[in-house]
Amino acid sequence: MGKWRYGVILDAGSSGTRIHIYRWLNSEKARAEASQNELQSLPVLDTDKEWTKKIHPGISTFGDNPNDVGPDHLEPLFKHALEIIPEEEVRNTPIFLLATAGMRILPQLKQKAVLEQVCSYARETTDFQLPDCDLHIKVIPGETEGLYGWIAANYLLGGFDKPEEHDHGKDHHTYGFLDMGGASAQIAFAPNATEAKKHSNDLTLLRMRTVNGEPMEYEVFVTTWLGFGVNQARKRYVEALLQASPEAQELPDPCLPSGLNITTEGKPITPGSDEEVGRKPHLLGTGNFPECLRQTYPLLDKDAPCPDQPCMLHGVHVPAIDFDVNHFVGVSEYWHTTHEVFEMSHKDKAYDFHTYQKRVKDFCSQDWEVIQEGIKEKKWGKKVDETTALEVCFKASWLISVLHDGIGVPRVGIEHLKGGHNGTKAVLGHAKEKGFLDPFQAVNKIGDVEVSWTLGKMVLYASSEIQAPPEALAVGFGSNEPGIPSDFQYAGGKYVPLSGNLSADEDWHDTLFKDSPRRIPGLLIFLLIVFVVLFMLCGRDRRKTLRHRVHHIFGRGSGSLKRRRGFGGKLFGLNNSPTYERVLESGEGANVFELGEVDSDNDHSDSSEGSRVGRTSGWATPQIKAGFDHGPPSYFDNNLVTQGAGLGLSPPSVFSNAIERGGLIARTDSRERMVGSGHRSRTGSPTRMRSPMMTSLKELVD
Repeated sequence: MGKWRYGVILDAGSSGTRIHIYRWLNSEKARAEASQNELQSLPVLDTDKEWTKKIHPGISTFGDNPNDVGPDHLEPLFKHALEIIPEEEVRNTPIFLLATAGMRILPQLKQKAVLEQVCSYARETTDFQLPDCDLHIKVIPGETEGLYGWIAANYLLGGFDKPEEHDHGKDHHTYGFLDMGGASAQIAFAPNATEAKKHSNDLTLLRMRTVNGEPMEYEVFVTTWLGFGVNQARKRYVEALLQASPEAQELPDPCLPSGLNITTEGKPITPGSDEEVGRKPHLLGTGNFPECLRQTYPLLDKDAPCPDQPCMLHGVHVPAIDFDVNHFVGVSEYWHTTHEVFEMSHKDKAYDFHTYQKRVKDFCSQDWEVIQEGIKEKKWGKKVDETTALEVCFKASWLISVLHDGIGVPRVGIEHLKGGHNGTKAVLGHAKEKGFLDPFQAVNKIGDVEVSWTLGKMVLYASSEIQAPPEALAVGFGSNEPGIPSDFQYAGGKYVPLSGNLSADEDWHDTLFKDSPRRIPGLLIFLLIVFVVLFMLCGRDRRKTLRHRVHHIFGRGSGSLKRRRGFGGKLFGLNNSPTYERVLESGEGANVFELGEVDSDNDHSDSSEGSRVGRTSGWATPQIKAGFDHGPPSYFDNNLVTQGAGLGLSPPSVFSNAIERGGLIARTDSRERMVGSGHRSRTGSPTRMRSPMMTSLKELVD
């Protein structure tokens, strides 16, 4: 087992499956090379946008033909991973397929058949570490996805490792996390000390581990709202229109641009269709955004019974949020709808309620024909097509309602926080420009790294591999109780020592043959100096003999040189000699390490149904058991989802029946293989020069 550890996660969403590959130093190596600050931080993970790949459509489409999911869907993803991870590390690399939106709508039998085929295909065609299919290949609930997202956001923002630079007041230094997909929405945050004490039984205890083995614990509230994703909310909205005017054939819709006629499923009205001849009702856009806001408000279900005060939406309990210290970042639909139209993807602009609402109102009040002309002219950016323009008025109205009327986020630009922002001058200087000290900020990337829940999962896993004293408590999450509660979800990793002494040989190779252009010229100068010194010391007669031999060798022509495989041939890349090439870094592929561009497919943060529970001998992450209702992710589908009771993380609702397990050894592939360049060194290594082509996720935000 080498110095680098790898991990592979397949995010199986509704529109497709995206593979993510992460890399970090073996914990023993990381501890040996870490500075004092790094010892007190979480492990440093590396990734690259070239290390991600997405395949369409989602695996849920194989419900009727599960045997095809391997060759028709997974094969290119596995091939991609095997091209990146060193061959000798494949057996040490765990692979996870964690399904979110699409798989949750499949019947249980079809869901099980697809997951079994995924695991069988992975075992038959690869050597990835996959000891327990039920724990590695599964559907995760929305709460787990939200917790992983909270970890990823705070990891990238520095809330974990640099609390003094993120002091929001009242000893609070983490950020809240909001996620919204098509079927559900999630919230995750650490309440202030008063609320945490008052609602301690409702919180999830999250335990991670720093590089020096010290525990890092947080009490986090996480919950999901089923049916509150944009697609499901739209379905409920259209149903309300139909119920309000059951006899009408033309239903005025203030959440559509003026003059737009579509079916209740959101499709164009075709000649001769039931809608055109009056046999079925259709929607007519009126472009009245204030009225759209008024009609979406009831969908929040604020009047639902609240058995456990306080509640937010649909009677779901949520501890009171102190917006003086709780600053939220929102991903997925929060980003797409607030920035991809009205900010044209200007990621550094903070969300401003007053400005945003004015832009939405101006956009949605235009005639549909005017909007179509603007789309052709790319007036609102290259990502805005007719589908986006058709949906954005309702989506914007729904986001505003959820954020401000539902969650209670203050309206920046209209409402003011008591006392303003609490934080040090350094914090304001560090984060003010990007708005992270505002009550809410929509984000896609932080420091050019996509905020993905898969990153949070792997950060938790990597920290579980760090060596700790025998009495140390395990890494993972569960009920907020002392010790290891019965529903504790183990992160899955375990400490694995380095095999042999890798420092000398590996560092020598990394130093000489790393991809930095400074390495080879330095080596050539060193060899030239050695040659000159030896030449001068060998005496006049030997120098004369050596000159004759050199002349004799080079005078024989190039044919004999091509057959030589000595050190000179290897070093200078002569024919038939081994060459060092960097497979990853050719052309545009040699970019700073970051996740790939996010797809606006709304397949994030959706609720789960029927999580799978299994047992293992201590190699894998345990399964979380939860049952959720949901509906198809189509934006205008008429099949309405039935809203269930709010599901939080308090015991024993979500995290139950988990079996205590040992760790899992993680690994993923790198295209930095030998035929190619050597491995890279960790940030801050005192023994190696650093290549400009490799940047850790932590450095990108620091």
